[in-house]
Amino acid sequence: MEISEEVVIVGGGIAGLATALALKRVGIEALVLERSPELRTTGAALTLFPNAWLALEALGVAHKLTSIYSPIKKGYVINVANGATQEVSYTGNKETGKGPIAVHRRALLETLARELAPGTIRFSSKLTSIRAVTVDDEISSSIAIISLDDGTVIRAKVLIGCDGVHSVVARWLGLKAPVGSGRSGIRGLAVYPQGHGFKHEVYQFVDQGKRAAYVPLTDKELYWFSTSTFTFKDEKIAADPKLLQKDVMELAKDFPPSFLDVVQHSDLATLTWAEPKFRYPWDLIFGHVCKGNITVAGDAMHPMTPDLGQGGCSALEDAVVLGRHMAKSLLPNPNGHGQIVAVEAARAIEGYVKERRWRAVGLITGSYLSGWVQQNGSGFFMKFLRDVIFYKFLSNWVFDVHYNCGKLPNASSLSESDADQTKMD
Repeated sequence: MEISEEVVIVGGGIAGLATALALKRVGIEALVLERSPELRTTGAALTLFPNAWLALEALGVAHKLTSIYSPIKKGYVINVANGATQEVSYTGNKETGKGPIAVHRRALLETLARELAPGTIRFSSKLTSIRAVTVDDEISSSIAIISLDDGTVIRAKVLIGCDGVHSVVARWLGLKAPVGSGRSGIRGLAVYPQGHGFKHEVYQFVDQGKRAAYVPLTDKELYWFSTSTFTFKDEKIAADPKLLQKDVMELAKDFPPSFLDVVQHSDLATLTWAEPKFRYPWDLIFGHVCKGNITVAGDAMHPMTPDLGQGGCSALEDAVVLGRHMAKSLLPNPNGHGQIVAVEAARAIEGYVKERRWRAVGLITGSYLSGWVQQNGSGFFMKFLRDVIFYKFLSNWVFDVHYNCGKLPNASSLSESDADQTKMD
């Protein structure tokens, strides 16, 4: 079977669903191909910083999450070796008033998915090959021919890879594979049926080669993570939640009792392990982030270590920026969804990549340096660099959490302005 689509998005995670919603807001229909049989909700939770809330405001869904979750006002960084505590204040964005807020990953995905039209997400759809047919040599515009494992062939004017760290689309573009950080990361949700009693604050614990944190989601659940320079040699441990929990308890035996208690209250079904991976910044600078009408977003473009908590936030930024640029590729259509002009779509994608490339490079670099400063070394110099220079002076600059990705033009205003322009011409 062969079908035609305006836009195909590979991957139904945060980046894929947010991109589909951004395109919908500007009047472009998209088909999301998700290889899983349902929404992928692994990852337990994530903290969304002010830049993510600006993106969610642009997508029109921020209020649906802020009605459930509360902002975090401050946090503490505790040096496990000497007990020294650093207080960190979190300020809200001037435009939205929202500071960082921890949310369930499932809630974010379901909120985005509910805004999409029925049939937008095609589950159990595995991409097997990509081919590009040139439309305009001058600006390298092309039509993407996508083959699925069930025999379906899709002709798409635009193809966007939101298929994660091991992106098939990124590989087709020629981007080099992400590299391992040499660390392990374990995360999960702790559940207290009678209430946990913790303040709505972030607690982070730093030790040589180890780092951990927890933050309340609701009055009964907390999100926690642990990272270390230790990596598993036995794959059975990485796949067994009970062994993962036991391993964290052992690695964190010198941590404050509060963190150990949180880990003991974990819902084992939420425990996951991964080795954080990142793309070398120079690969993003000099590599092909787009070819014609094909590009990538989210982890497919800029995988990074989790040390700034910007993986999901930057994916939401990508979606809005891509939507803004793609709106310029539409023909006027007052009766509904616009029709993409393939040649203009190629120009729009080039504009998106130009805007996002250096932002992504900065986040990848900042995330890696943040992890290095916070987790490596216990000597005087590293303590001074971490406790005085980084936390007091550099953290706000490195985090850059008030970045504004812009707003989306709505479909009706686009149709009206395009129609007016057509009359003038």
